[in-house]
Amino acid sequence: MATTYILGISAFYHDSAACLVKDGEIIAAAQEERFTRKKHDDSFPHKAIQYCLHEAGISPKDLTHVTFYEKPFLKFERLLLTYLSYAPLGLSSFLKAMPIWMKDKIFIKTFIQEQLSFQNEIVFPEHHQSHAASAFFPSPFKRAAIITLDGVGEWTTTSWGQGEGNHITLKSEIHFPHSLGLLYSAFTYYTGFRVNSGEYKLMGLAPYGEPKYADLIKRELIDVKPDGSFRLNLDYFNYPVGLTMTNRRFHKLFDGPPRKPETPITQKHMDIAASIQKVTEEIMLKIACHVYEMTGEEDLCLAGGVALNCVGNGKILKEAPFKNIWIQPASGDAGGALGAALFTWYQHLNKERHADDVKDYQKGSLLGPDIDSEVKSAADASQWAYEYLSDADLPGRVAQLISDGYVVGLCQGRMEFGPRALGARSILGDPRSEEMQTLLNLKVKFRESFRPFAPAVLAERAGKYFDISVESPYMLLVAAVRDEHRMDASASQGLFGIEKLKFKRSSLPAITHVDFSARLQTVHKERNPVFHRILEAFEAKTGCPVLINTSFNIRGEPIVCSAQDAYRCFMCTNIDYLLMGHYLFDRRSQPNKDKYKKEDISTILD
Repeated sequence: MATTYILGISAFYHDSAACLVKDGEIIAAAQEERFTRKKHDDSFPHKAIQYCLHEAGISPKDLTHVTFYEKPFLKFERLLLTYLSYAPLGLSSFLKAMPIWMKDKIFIKTFIQEQLSFQNEIVFPEHHQSHAASAFFPSPFKRAAIITLDGVGEWTTTSWGQGEGNHITLKSEIHFPHSLGLLYSAFTYYTGFRVNSGEYKLMGLAPYGEPKYADLIKRELIDVKPDGSFRLNLDYFNYPVGLTMTNRRFHKLFDGPPRKPETPITQKHMDIAASIQKVTEEIMLKIACHVYEMTGEEDLCLAGGVALNCVGNGKILKEAPFKNIWIQPASGDAGGALGAALFTWYQHLNKERHADDVKDYQKGSLLGPDIDSEVKSAADASQWAYEYLSDADLPGRVAQLISDGYVVGLCQGRMEFGPRALGARSILGDPRSEEMQTLLNLKVKFRESFRPFAPAVLAERAGKYFDISVESPYMLLVAAVRDEHRMDASASQGLFGIEKLKFKRSSLPAITHVDFSARLQTVHKERNPVFHRILEAFEAKTGCPVLINTSFNIRGEPIVCSAQDAYRCFMCTNIDYLLMGHYLFDRRSQPNKDKYKKEDISTILD
């Protein structure tokens, strides 16, 4: 029986990516940004496609199907009809968009055929079908409810439905311009962060504020029904046809213009962040409860950019009636490539699906290039100084360095697919340190001091430190630090905003947010054995089974992919040690320290 190779592609909006599926198995997946080093690269994913084909040892002629994650003509219809309904407003935005659409975006079938010399079938599921497929088909569930939430696909911004066996059905939708994702992005823009990349900053800022504006948002900006459906008051927004997200009426409502990037963040901005986060969580929970009532399913799958709101996910897990929840690790548009490929295999080709309600088929989301085989040749060619660590010595040596207060970059095995570092392209630190959050933010990541860090914890120890009873292998759920590990909160009374960082919140201060929450990753031996062994060694030395795990990159750059990427980031920051595969690099011992100037980093920052 001939092998079926399906290439999934997402492109031309943000976070372009490619995924290769072989007879239903995910072989490889990666975002284009990791290869081009252009954050959120939206170009056609030539390099990601090349990687996927190389990983499988095939060429484009071996592909049986190519699938694109949305319907270009339907999206173009939405664009044209929206501009026509607002005309003559939005003319400048229309004139800016049209050349790109006419050149690349609308004739994607021909473009793919030309780029890949491909003449077999090209499949075009709808955008939210791709999201739904990315959530359900790799999940462990035989059947489940499905919710997708994002900015906008073709017309759909929110949908829900069910998956069973090899088929998904979307039963209800909310359409553009009414969008929870775009509402959140409007506040991202207003608080001075970059749309489509700064939403997680807004979420991280929220616990420093009070939701003083939540009632105002619900009264003036969005009408939310008991079932979670909603409509926006479009009088306050510019995004349907403009080049900005908000307008003067919005700015008047919140007593001032948007914050300019890199200017000071005030208590007002923190309160606004807290307010839109609270409203978003309320809507996500209402939708989840409604979908449970309508479907009667015990399990829930989530995807779409809003599903990266791990605080909202945590609220669904804790307060909605579902027993289990599975979230696509690459929930944004990158994951659409994976979803489109699986949709084509299961639903378009009607292939049988096997699920056991226990393990997922995402392979730990470790679907990118393997770094281990390239490290020694790269190091020798560039004359980097290194020490080889055996399998037996590696965990203990790394654990000792971290317990001694050093920051360690960790690159091992295949790169993660999605925005979270899961121990393959990570920066590790000691969560017990009161200074580590500030050190990592300002001297390693070169980013805002308020940004929290996530804990990686041995899966078998997670319940001892965090209020969670399910797995969180993809760092997409927030849980509270357990009471026995917290400090007396009375010492923080009278502290506001960033001042809250001065209060030692728990025995693990570097990973405990100011509201005593943490976005945790549960590390499993079978999924990530090297990282698991390092955590075990750290626990053996310190009694603590938790490490800081933050992505191996600096602000403005994608997560590192290759050995060269990792070494450059290592040398341009205050990371003390770098472990790539079995090779340990001490920054102080490198012969070319003068080549890497920290000032050079400024050229790639936001």
